This record gives sequence, C-alpha cells and structure tokens, in this order.
Amino acid sequence: MSVLKKPLVSEKMALLNERNGLKFNQYAFKVEIGATKPEIKKEIEDLYGVAVKSVRTMIYAGKSRMRYTRTGFVSGKSPRYKKAIVSLATGAEIDFYKNI
Repeated sequence: MSVLKKPLVSEKMALLNERNGLKFNQYAFKVEIGATKPEIKKEIEDLYGVAVKSVRTMIYAGKSRMRYTRTGFVSGKSPRYKKAIVSLATGAEIDFYKNI
C-alpha cells in the first residue's frame, strides 16, 4: 500500500517552493498517519525519480464542524491528517502537471 495519499498543490506551497526568485525545491504531500520519514523518502524517490534531501512531517488535528439545518444542529469532525514537506536536492524538480 502506498504511503503517499496526494500532493498538496496550493498557493502556500508555491510560495514555499519559490521565495525571492530562489528555488527551494520543497513540495508538500498528504501522507498516511503512521508513515515514517524514511518510508516517505523512499516512496518519493521511487515514484518521482528524484533525490530527497530531507523530510519534515506534521500531524494536523481534525476540526469540529457544526451546521444549522431545518432539523436542528448537525455536528461532526473533519478527519486528522499528516502532511510531509519534502526538500529535494539541488537541481531536482517534481512536475505534477506533466501527465495532464
């Protein structure tokens, strides 16, 4: 089973990748909660064929949600997830849009 769930492509990640015209080669992925840094590194190197310099991980807690409907309040919780920010070696690049 794959450790990576999906890449996180957002404006914040684009700014993280390029700051002040410099290329930092950092990409974010949503990963399985139990994934370790070596597992994430190996999976990205195998899948994208790039050299990974470092991996940073963080676990986001699920947020409580409440909505008012005709029948009353409906409450729930969004799931928690783990995010990995991967720094690539100099000159390496991942293109998420090449297969579109």
